[in-house]
Amino acid sequence: MSPRSASVNEELRRRSRERLLQAAVELVGERGFEATTLGDIADRAGSARGLVSYYFPGKRQLVQSAVHRLMHRTLEEALEHEPRTEDGRERLARAIDAILGLARDQPVLMRQHMAGLLQAEGFVQCPEQQRLGELLGDTVARYGSQSVSTDYPMLRAVLMGAVYAALVPGAPMPLPALRAELFQRYGLDWTLGVPPESEKAAEAREQDLSRFFATEERPERP
Repeated sequence: MSPRSASVNEELRRRSRERLLQAAVELVGERGFEATTLGDIADRAGSARGLVSYYFPGKRQLVQSAVHRLMHRTLEEALEHEPRTEDGRERLARAIDAILGLARDQPVLMRQHMAGLLQAEGFVQCPEQQRLGELLGDTVARYGSQSVSTDYPMLRAVLMGAVYAALVPGAPMPLPALRAELFQRYGLDWTLGVPPESEKAAEAREQDLSRFFATEERPERP
């Protein structure tokens, strides 16, 4: 049997990593962080347990990368859904609704993510986190920011604060109130984005998250 080519090996590694990210999102969303082991994630992904450490130094890093993937793909999808628009106010409204929607639809996962960010390592620098930052920075720029380097961290902070407020055990803030506060802060009309009472908001709750993880084989390059 001839050895696999470098491109085939690269594709296999990519798909293995994607399956691990997807498995981490699924299991932590179902069970919570503490009740999920790296072995559980490897088993769900159909990967050898030793392979997890090849891609990620630990469970916290894997889970943060997985949640950042979910966040950036959710945000990307929200920004680009039809009808597509370049209007900065509409795109900012969609961004806010996308992140609040994750707090609504994935409360266990997002609560665990927020708790992880308060640990010593804080943000895990990974491609998923970087892409999320790029999307939020672009959103702020299209909204009309004159200082993206200042306004992007502020947007990130207020979104994190809203998610935290929505998920505080025993005393959660209602999402419509949080949305109203954020929309007022940025001067956005309530009808922009995906209002919580709209049909689009109801449809978003029912979607399969597997579409955010590219585990299928890519076609051969010509």
